[in-house]
Amino acid sequence: MYYIIVNPASKSGKGAQIWSEIEPVLSEREIEYKVFFSREVGHVIKLVRDLSASLLSADPAYILRLIVLGGDGTLNETLQGVSDFNRVEIGYIPTGSSNDMARDLELASSPLEILNRILSCKDPLRMDLGHLVYDNASGQLSRQHDDELLTHRYFAVSCGIGFDAAVCEEALSSKFKNVLNKIGLGKLTYLTIALKQLIKARKIICDITLDDGTHVHLPQFLFVAGMIHRYEGGGFKFCPTADYKDGLIDICSVGNIPKWLVLVALPTAFKGNHYRFNGIEHYAAAKIHLETSAPLWVHTDGEVSMQCSSITLTCEKEKLKFLL
Repeated sequence: MYYIIVNPASKSGKGAQIWSEIEPVLSEREIEYKVFFSREVGHVIKLVRDLSASLLSADPAYILRLIVLGGDGTLNETLQGVSDFNRVEIGYIPTGSSNDMARDLELASSPLEILNRILSCKDPLRMDLGHLVYDNASGQLSRQHDDELLTHRYFAVSCGIGFDAAVCEEALSSKFKNVLNKIGLGKLTYLTIALKQLIKARKIICDITLDDGTHVHLPQFLFVAGMIHRYEGGGFKFCPTADYKDGLIDICSVGNIPKWLVLVALPTAFKGNHYRFNGIEHYAAAKIHLETSAPLWVHTDGEVSMQCSSITLTCEKEKLKFLL
């Protein structure tokens, strides 16, 4: 039995279209399934939490198989509802505007081909899972925040604090994004908002502490991205050496760099060449603590709930089972 979660609104309605192509295939192959459609922010968390509670508690040996049809954000909400990752296997059919998970895993472009791989998978791929804890919540809430704010969140692809999260927060409620998605130019949304957020970015101090005791002080910074996979933001290769099975979170810190130079450096991140610029640094650790001098937006896989000035990131090695 597969439990399928569909975000029909992903990529301005493309999710519903792809589901209409997949559903007949499941019926023809007599695949047993139940489908659920997400309605709003936070709904997928509740759906998966209810499924986990009813199915996993009823049978200690039961394996819950989920297929998520949506963007990285829909996948992120799925993770928040899982109660036991040892007994949950997840298939992912990307229909979002960024699809950074699919990009790093080099998934096929055809949803039907991805579906066939999910249905034939006998040995799930084990991947690291990121875990973010909000040590405090001292800032405002996102316009798209969940009804139930979580004190911690899992992330499959990446997380971040500062500039990149501010871009995500504004993009989530952007009507301009929906228009561009319909004509296949969704990435322009992020570039436009990025320019706006870069201009208004304040001078903020950030302290980074790694689990080996290494301390990095940034008297001013733009953002820090914590990565399980190599890409975020629709193809920015912020951490080219990130390995989703090494038990480490790679971080890209951008600080002590003039704003005008960021405009030059940012496009080079599509190829992972941005570390040539002074002020852009790479670190990796299993546990990382970040402290900022003022509350800033924080994202997990592009989903933004609140502003925070103190967060802790932990990598949980090979905790996620992926049907691939």
